[in-house]
Amino acid sequence: MVAGWFAGDEDDFRLIGTRCAACASVFFPREDHHCRNPDCAGGALQEIPLSRRGRVWSFTDSRYRPPSPYVTDPELPWEPCTLIAVELEAERMVVLGQAAPGITVAGLAVGMEVEVVPGVLHMDAETTWTTWHWRPTGVGA
Repeated sequence: MVAGWFAGDEDDFRLIGTRCAACASVFFPREDHHCRNPDCAGGALQEIPLSRRGRVWSFTDSRYRPPSPYVTDPELPWEPCTLIAVELEAERMVVLGQAAPGITVAGLAVGMEVEVVPGVLHMDAETTWTTWHWRPTGVGA
């Protein structure tokens, strides 16, 4: 888990971003030092929860093991995953993330409403690394 990128449990899980007080630009991943908008002189950055729901902007499946610096155990088989780019209308941004388990490209369409839910990136005997997933609305866990 990357501290400060998301918070909450199943029903109130949210991605956390920041908004510039001067120009109202929203950033995810969060920005804690300066406004990234090149047209802004900068202002205080305020932490904000991002919208829980958005619309599928694009999607694909990952059928190969990504190259370094992505960390995977070469002794384990590669598990393909579905990636979804989701447009958050209120924030005027697109956020990329994995689809929830069981969601494949066959069950997605551009414009479909999805929601952010907690997910597991990786587990071992000592640690569970958490992340966010996108899941079509109305689909149970």
